[in-house]
Amino acid sequence: MLSSIGQKLGARANVETYTEITFTGQKANEADRPDGLIDVRIGKRSWRALVEAKVGNNELSVDQIERYRSLAKNHAIDCVITISNQFTSMPQIHPLPELRKTRSRVPIYHWSWMFILTQVDLLLGNEIAGNSDQAELLRELRRFLSHESAGVKGFSRMPPEWSDLNKLVSSGGKIQIRAPEAMVVIQAWHQETRDLSLILSRQTKTTVVEKLSRSHAQDPQQRIKDELSILNSKSLLTTTLEIPDAASQLTITADLTRRTIDAGMSLRAPLDKKTTKARLNWLLRQIKSDNVDDLVIKLNWPGKSASTHFPFRKIMEDISIANEGKEHLQITSFDVFYSRRLGIRFVQQANFISELERLVPEFYREIGQDLIAWRRPAPKIGDDSDLVVSSDVSDDRDSSSA
Repeated sequence: MLSSIGQKLGARANVETYTEITFTGQKANEADRPDGLIDVRIGKRSWRALVEAKVGNNELSVDQIERYRSLAKNHAIDCVITISNQFTSMPQIHPLPELRKTRSRVPIYHWSWMFILTQVDLLLGNEIAGNSDQAELLRELRRFLSHESAGVKGFSRMPPEWSDLNKLVSSGGKIQIRAPEAMVVIQAWHQETRDLSLILSRQTKTTVVEKLSRSHAQDPQQRIKDELSILNSKSLLTTTLEIPDAASQLTITADLTRRTIDAGMSLRAPLDKKTTKARLNWLLRQIKSDNVDDLVIKLNWPGKSASTHFPFRKIMEDISIANEGKEHLQITSFDVFYSRRLGIRFVQQANFISELERLVPEFYREIGQDLIAWRRPAPKIGDDSDLVVSSDVSDDRDSSSA
């Protein structure tokens, strides 16, 4: 977990942890008592972090965290780590935007409880705990975090502003970039997409992460600004997840105009197949599931030729429809995705989240995990008759001496 905030530990690292700490000169009953301290020593190098955790519905306080940041600075502690049920795309992007605006040399990182539980599941599921004692401790930790009394929760509902924005769009209105409701919805979307990546991590037993551009990873405000622009112009919320060794990234789109959720992957068409039928058959053979009611195949064509899309069942019945109006073109790539229209459930705060968290894993399980990206075949050597065999080296030497 420490590697997620830039601290990679080897076998020589010594890690000590403390709870309910007080500092020299500080009264034991003073309010500012961080929940913990992590002390890492690797040879002569040391690194320390204050930890503040909130459980259940308790939320982090900007004022309290800023006071802990001052404590860290005064006592040469490297950073502050917060833990709560709030989600964030990366530990470096704190869920409280006010903390990101403060100019301080003491960084503040954030882990959600669900992120911690996911790391425990990955360690146990992949059997990479150091020894049997560590595995037993991890199992106890998982049992504790999984118990209802621990208060560990996933992101379960959109804010009330979600319903307001949907009503605006359905009445023909346009979401304004500077609208406070839009900002609240974008921030909630970021928490949900992070939770979604953790859900897929636990289900696939791999580390699934959100794919952020370099500019968005370095500047969360720029990410919010860009996504507000998309929400304003297209009424869309989007995210992209990276699943290790999958055929491609998994793209998720919530369309407020159509009240649909799309979840899918893109594949390059096989260049060694020369016809549309052959290229399309290459893709269709990879789809083995019977759960195809919401499955759509989008065909992308070269140049400015518009993409075409078909329900999977329709194109299976008559593959020739793919050629209509495109007789002299070849498919360049495919988008394979579930597109589910939710109607009124899309607008509802809790039902939108439950439908999203049902659809995305369903697509990957039924379709995505079976897709294989096309790779250019390795070059082949022709028949012996096509080869030009050079003269024997000894013959060259004899002729030169003569």
